[in-house]
Amino acid sequence: MTDDKRKSDDQWRKLLDESSYAITRQKGTEQPFTGEYWDTTVPGLYKCFCCKTPLFWSDAKYDAGCGWPSFFRSIEGAVATAEDLSHGMERTEILCAACDAHLGHVFDDGPNPTGQRYCVNSASVELDQSTVPDSQQVSGE
Repeated sequence: MTDDKRKSDDQWRKLLDESSYAITRQKGTEQPFTGEYWDTTVPGLYKCFCCKTPLFWSDAKYDAGCGWPSFFRSIEGAVATAEDLSHGMERTEILCAACDAHLGHVFDDGPNPTGQRYCVNSASVELDQSTVPDSQQVSGE
């Protein structure tokens, strides 16, 4: 974690709204089909809500039918993982590698080419529509 992205719990509490704080710093989860991005198909770059680190390109987003934004890959080095044994389950938590924000979980039931499903809370990311992946740019427009 870089120094400019390292903050105390009190600093995060002052910087974030209640929902984003509960999800990103206290490992909460929003209800399915309620988050801002669960069904968004707009091209762009999904960044960490806390520190603005790029995490996922929209061309890796797909409809997993689970009610949360789902991606089959992250930007290399942007997402860290940790074992999560909460709620009587064995899961793999995903975190922003830069600031340790809780993003959601990754599962091995995603589509090709990775077979992974990064299941992300909308409150943990923000969509930057000014930057789109090459595969979603329309030439000549």
